[in-house]
Amino acid sequence: MLGKLTLNSIPFHEPIIMITLSTIMILGVSIAAAITYCNKWKYLWCEWLTSLDHKKIGIMYLVMAFIMLLRGFADAIMMRSQQVLASAGKPGFLPPHHYDQIFTAHGVIMIFFVAMPLVVGLMNIIVPLQIGTRDVAFPFLNNLSFWFTVIGAILINLSLGIGEFAQTGWLAYPPLSGPQYSPGVGVDYWIWSLQLSGIGTTLTGINFIVTILKMRTHGMSMLKMPVFTWTSLCTNILIIAAFPVLTTTLSLLTLDRYLDFHFFSNEMGGNMMMYVNLIWIWGHPEVYILILPIFGVFSEVVATFSRKSLFGYISLIGATVVITILSFLVWLHHFFTMGAGADVNAFFGIMTMIIAIPTGVKIFNWLFTMYKGRIRLHSSMLWTIGFLVTFSVGGMSGVLLAIPGADFVLHNSLFLIAHFHNVIIGGVVFGCFAGIAYWFPKIFGIILNEKWGIRSFWFWILGFFTAFIPLYVLGFMGMTRRLSQDIDPQFHTMLVIAAGGTILISCGIICQFIQLYVTIRDRKNNRDLTGDPWGGRTLEWSTSSPPPFYNFAILPKINARDAFWHMKKKEKIFQDIPEYTAIHMPKNSSVGIIIAFFSLLFGFSMIWHIWWLVCISFLATLISWMIKSFDEDIDYHVPIHDIIIIENHHINERKKSEIDYVN
Repeated sequence: MLGKLTLNSIPFHEPIIMITLSTIMILGVSIAAAITYCNKWKYLWCEWLTSLDHKKIGIMYLVMAFIMLLRGFADAIMMRSQQVLASAGKPGFLPPHHYDQIFTAHGVIMIFFVAMPLVVGLMNIIVPLQIGTRDVAFPFLNNLSFWFTVIGAILINLSLGIGEFAQTGWLAYPPLSGPQYSPGVGVDYWIWSLQLSGIGTTLTGINFIVTILKMRTHGMSMLKMPVFTWTSLCTNILIIAAFPVLTTTLSLLTLDRYLDFHFFSNEMGGNMMMYVNLIWIWGHPEVYILILPIFGVFSEVVATFSRKSLFGYISLIGATVVITILSFLVWLHHFFTMGAGADVNAFFGIMTMIIAIPTGVKIFNWLFTMYKGRIRLHSSMLWTIGFLVTFSVGGMSGVLLAIPGADFVLHNSLFLIAHFHNVIIGGVVFGCFAGIAYWFPKIFGIILNEKWGIRSFWFWILGFFTAFIPLYVLGFMGMTRRLSQDIDPQFHTMLVIAAGGTILISCGIICQFIQLYVTIRDRKNNRDLTGDPWGGRTLEWSTSSPPPFYNFAILPKINARDAFWHMKKKEKIFQDIPEYTAIHMPKNSSVGIIIAFFSLLFGFSMIWHIWWLVCISFLATLISWMIKSFDEDIDYHVPIHDIIIIENHHINERKKSEIDYVN
């Protein structure tokens, strides 16, 4: 009846897991009780969970990312603590099988459910505003993409208390991920959480490519687009090129596990190296899927807070396009040590060094933009400067690893772990924090508290270097990855220092939550009075903060880059403004969350081999899709009268705020 699922699947014998589950359940019940007490369930359902508004979907992406950041960072703290104890001659508190699940979950969560939602959330909120459109091309698919990402995260968290997660590392190489060496449900949780969230990401890529190519406002040619929009376009091209490879690879691994196929085994014509090639053909573009939009964030921040136009716009766009192409020609540098041969290794080593050139071009673009600029050290600018330092270190260590001979020595060491975190934390995470601080007034209409933002930055940057510079040293000392038991005592001092870095990063995260609390508490005295508190240059700042649900009552017409900057200088950039006309906007839809729910049931039942539930959930998903396909009433009419009232409300609120501020 329930397939593999039994009462023994719940790890009652693991005190850490049971305490964690109890804490999560108490917290969840408390939140549900608070929502019920405040009578907000209907509001959440109608205004948020079923919303097709790209801005609200983007905010939900960001909220989910921060929740999963806490989960992934808790895993990191446990790993570092275990290594400190194991190097001190003590057994520690994590048995090997539990530690292996933790480091696998940590990698999967941080890449798929922290970094990706942060990046996609910012794209959702900002790109339609920057190109002067009212929503994305396919609002319903946007909602569905978000919920597919959510159910992937739910499956990973379910594995904490029902069964287990994979013990294979975050990319689950065969034969370790095959049924012979991983007969439990851990790898199945890994497969279905990535498969479902990957489908959502693919839909996002299609959605944003169509939006950017077909829905730009009047006069915005490709070379008038803001840099963040350009980098988002390249990112989504990478998504639709790379994520189908991941989907196919996971499907082949599923057939190996469920139907005893032999795509990735040494028997019956299979080839384990084919899996490694396929997973990294997706995996290396994934790194650039994460970092390219962040390059766009830094471009917006540097230009704004240097009070200058971005240096070398064309060269920066060209570098972005070159990186997009070259990102598909470097995947093999992830497995130089696996016997591809000297010629192949040499080619991919050279290509890896070449891809550093356009990345370096961007660094110089930002530096020359700051040169002789009137720099304001806002917190988002501090995150940018911190990125320039950390990413440069990560890039130099990456070029070292691009040399096959050096990689043979360092590949399986903590040196590689330090390099990867240098790029992802120092690049992606710092960039997302910069983007959130920069666009927070645009999203919510209030300015983040700067004092706590600066404190958070310094804790993060100091904690980051304290946590990861020792790993470079440990790599040169010979400490390999994934060690959790009986670690050589000579590594103890550096591991203690690295663990101290996680404490500093914890302080940085706490400061961010305090910053949010203080901002909300003081919101009446901290309003964005102008809609453009930083003197922004791009089109999103031309509408109110926060924008109305339709973004622009009148779609702007532009004929220059940095359109809003020129408009503020009273140059004639917006032309031929028509009268107000009626607007059609998409209705909210509950079908997306329903499809996602049945997909969650499908994934869970496939994991546990509950075949009757597989059939029911699959049919229910198909029926939900068919019902949606016959839904013709997909938008609602906003009359001219209502638009004028909303616009006047924003104008009056701004005047009232200015009067309150003066008084």
